[in-house]
Amino acid sequence: MINNIVLTSLRGAKRRSNLPRYDRLLRFLWSLAMTASVVLGFFFILPACSRKLSSPNATAALVTYHCPMHPQYHSEKPGDCPICGMKLVPDSASMPVQSGTAIAGQGTVTVSPTQEQLVGVKVAPVETRDLFVSVRASARVAYDPGLYSAILEHQAAVEGAKNSAGSTPFQTESEATVNASALRLRQMGLSDEQIKLVSAPGFDPSNLLLGKAGGTVWVYAEIYDYEAGLVKPGQEVDLTSPSFPGRTIHGTVRAVDSIVNAETRTLRARIVTPNPDGSLKPDMYLNAAIHAGLGHKLAVPEAAVIDTGTRQLVFVQTAPGQFEPREIEIGHQADGYFEVRNGLKEGEMVSTAANFLIDSESKLKAATGGQ
Repeated sequence: MINNIVLTSLRGAKRRSNLPRYDRLLRFLWSLAMTASVVLGFFFILPACSRKLSSPNATAALVTYHCPMHPQYHSEKPGDCPICGMKLVPDSASMPVQSGTAIAGQGTVTVSPTQEQLVGVKVAPVETRDLFVSVRASARVAYDPGLYSAILEHQAAVEGAKNSAGSTPFQTESEATVNASALRLRQMGLSDEQIKLVSAPGFDPSNLLLGKAGGTVWVYAEIYDYEAGLVKPGQEVDLTSPSFPGRTIHGTVRAVDSIVNAETRTLRARIVTPNPDGSLKPDMYLNAAIHAGLGHKLAVPEAAVIDTGTRQLVFVQTAPGQFEPREIEIGHQADGYFEVRNGLKEGEMVSTAANFLIDSESKLKAATGGQ
């Protein structure tokens, strides 16, 4: 193009050779200036246009789409598949990377319907549900002469306070004795409700020494300190033992110790259970399963969580056949679910099967730069 412009200028100059020399020089300089402007345009205007096309605002025009049911069909515009009518989804390779959502060493994975069937991909919703966890602990039937004596002393102090009513000096001393004996019982693990119970006239604490048929016995379950927050008075307990295989005895938590055992790092949960046939003997070892409710919590299926040791990941289905890695914060594990504390919203779909293959593909995508 530049050569044509120059040749045209020279030919014109030749045809006008009969003009005065000064006029011909002016016309030649004008043609040379026009040629220079065209050359400069190629060097400055075109690169500017190229930079504009590659700007972030133009990225959206580079996104391509495909049909989830017919991956061979591609389009540069969103819409419906002409083959099956399904809505087109963006290609993961053409999607712009969102800042702040990338996870180191992981990439977004696109799986075709055929691949989903071959590897057995399954998804499940993130939902709010009632969660229950079973706190398992070793237990034994109580044989506690110390607590037996402390209860008798407290009963005597309460009775003495009643007898000294009306005599100010003796009443003050009796009330101090009652408070001291009640504090001792609290240190030994009884709750305020139990202290009121053992203070009642006629209460017999002999079940701390002997297992009588037809009565009740106390059972002490050793709860690790990190599980102590789950165990509360009123919760139901299942008790089993090799001494009576196939049989389950039901009890109720009445109190939890307020002082941690420095050697075992455990707290005792005090359980009261019926002993109709006298099969529960003092110091007999049992297995306890305490049913603790966590409440109404956001939860994700246990199979959806990949625990790397340093973080927990799930793969969220952002579109049909497209899975995005997401780091989450989990809480307690309960009945095949994990409590979700951060990272997911209710209604999102997560992969619950073939996660090993999806995770491998995700790492490969990240290693090859999404190629």
